[in-house]
Amino acid sequence: MTTESTRHWGQLRKTLWVLLRHRLDLLIPHQQLPRGGVRFILHVLAIALPTPKKMGGERLREACVELGPVYIKLGQLLSTRRDLIPAAIADELAQLQDRVPPIENFDVVQFVEQVLEQPWGSVFEHLDPQPLASASIAQVHSGTLTTGEDIVIKLVRPGIRHRIEADMALLKSLAKRLTRILPNTERLHLHRIAADHEQVLLSELSMFSEARNQIQLRRNFAESDLLYVPRVFPQHSRENLLVMERVYGIPINQIDELDARGVDLKVLAHKGVETFFKQVFEHNFFHADMHPGNILIDVRNPADPSYIALDCAIIGSLTTADQNYLAQNLLAFFERDYQRVVDLHLDSGWVPPGTDAEAFEAVIRDLCEPIFAKPLADISFADFVVELLQAAGQFNLEIQPQLVLLQKTLLYIEGLGRQLYPQLDLWETAQPFMEHWAMQNLGPAAALNEWLEAGPTLWQKLSHLPSTLHTHQRDLTLVKAELTTQQNALKHLQKQTLKRRRRRRVSRVLGLSLLSLGIWALWQPITKYFDGGDPSLIAAVLSVFVGTYLITRA
Repeated sequence: MTTESTRHWGQLRKTLWVLLRHRLDLLIPHQQLPRGGVRFILHVLAIALPTPKKMGGERLREACVELGPVYIKLGQLLSTRRDLIPAAIADELAQLQDRVPPIENFDVVQFVEQVLEQPWGSVFEHLDPQPLASASIAQVHSGTLTTGEDIVIKLVRPGIRHRIEADMALLKSLAKRLTRILPNTERLHLHRIAADHEQVLLSELSMFSEARNQIQLRRNFAESDLLYVPRVFPQHSRENLLVMERVYGIPINQIDELDARGVDLKVLAHKGVETFFKQVFEHNFFHADMHPGNILIDVRNPADPSYIALDCAIIGSLTTADQNYLAQNLLAFFERDYQRVVDLHLDSGWVPPGTDAEAFEAVIRDLCEPIFAKPLADISFADFVVELLQAAGQFNLEIQPQLVLLQKTLLYIEGLGRQLYPQLDLWETAQPFMEHWAMQNLGPAAALNEWLEAGPTLWQKLSHLPSTLHTHQRDLTLVKAELTTQQNALKHLQKQTLKRRRRRRVSRVLGLSLLSLGIWALWQPITKYFDGGDPSLIAAVLSVFVGTYLITRA
C-alpha cells in the first residue's frame, strides 16, 4: 500500500469514527438503499450502537465542528440547500460559525517578517499580537502602517492546505460512491458540487486571489453609494498575507444599535436588494459569502446608510447563458408568465425534452400565485425555492451546481432583509431593476448594439468569404469520405455481429442437445456405475458439463 493510500485510509477511519460517535448513520435513509452490504451494515449499526439523546441536526453540526474547516464550510453550504435536507437539520447547520481558537504559540511579528522577508518595522508601526478574529482558514490582526493608515492583516493558518486537500479527496470519493449506490442521486451532481466546493475552499487560501476580488468589487462600486469595499495594499500583500484598510461600522445584525442611531431601515433594505441584483446582473461578479459577520453598516448619514463588505474570498459569477436564462426566468415570474418559465427550462435543458409542459406549468402556477403582492414578512423565499425544486424534481429537474453560490447568497439577502425591514416587497423592489436590465440586454437596443459591436468583425470575415467557402467545401469532402469509411466499418461490424449471433445459436442448440443426451444417458447407467463402473457414464457426465458450459457461454 502506497504512502498516499495509507494516509487516505487513515483519514477515512478518523472520519468514520467521528460520524459513528455522533450516530450520523441514523440520518441515512436505510429504506431507500438497495438491498445489499451497505444496507445490512447500517441495519446492524442501528441495533448495536447506543441510541443518541441529541437530535440529528445537532449531532451533524457538532460533527462538522469536530471534523474541521472543510466540513464547517460544507455544513454552511448545506444549510442553504433546503431542497436536499430537512428544515430542522438546515436550521441547525445555519448556526455553524467559522470561529475557532487562535493559533497556538503564534508570533504574528515573526510570521510577517518571514512572509515579507524584511523587518516588520519597515512596513508596520504597530501589530496587535491578539487576533481580532480567528477562523478555521485564516486569522485577522489589527495594526498601523508606518505611513499612518489603520489596517488589518489577514493571514492563512500554516498547514491548512494539506488538511483541506486530504478532506476534499475523501469527500469527492464518497460522492462518487454515493452516486453509484443511489442512482436517483445522479441529478444532484454530487461529485461536481464537491469539486466546486473544493475550488471555493482553495481560493480562500490564496490572499492574492482575495485581493484581486476585493480590488474588482471596490472598482465596481467606486462611484456608488450602495456598497463600500476596503482598500487593499497590494505592495504589502503576499500569497498567504493580505493587508487592507481597517473600516469601522455597525454589524448588520445589531438591529437595536441601528435603531438607536436613527438608521432608515427601509432605505437600507431597498439598497440591499439593489446591491444584490446589480452584482449579479450588471457586474456578473457577486460577493457569495454575505453572512452577517461579513457586512457592516456605515451610519454616518442615518437617512442614507450604506453597506461595507468584508472578506471577498468567495466570489461568484455566471456564464452568459445562465445569466440570461436566470434573468428571463425572473422576468417571467414577475409577469406571471408561467408558460414562458416552462419554455425556458426546456430550452436550457434543465428538464428533459419529454416533460409534460402543461403539468409543469400548473405546478409552478400553484406555487407562485399565493406569494405575489405579499411583504417579505409574510413569505419565505427559502421555503418557496425548496417547494419549487421539490415539485420540479417530479419532472427530473437537473440540479445546477453553478447556481449553488447564487442561491446561498440570495438566502442570506432574504434573511438580512427580513431582519431589517420585514414589510419589504421583494418583487416590487426587484422588478424595475430587472425590467431595466431587459431593456439593455434583451430589447431592440441590445440587438442593435450587438450588431454594431460585431460590425468590424463581420466585414473582416466577409472579405475572407471566398477562401472560407473553399475551405468549407474541402472540409465537406473530407467529412463525406469519413462518413463513407464509418458506414463501411458499420457494415463490417453488423456482419461480425450476425456471425456471433449464429455461433451463439449453434452453441445453444448443440449445448441443449448434449445436455439432453447426457441426461438420457445418465438415467439408467447411474446405478450400475457404483456397481461396475460403466465407462459410458463418464461420457454422459462430460456431455452434461460441456452442454451446460456451452449454454451458459451462449
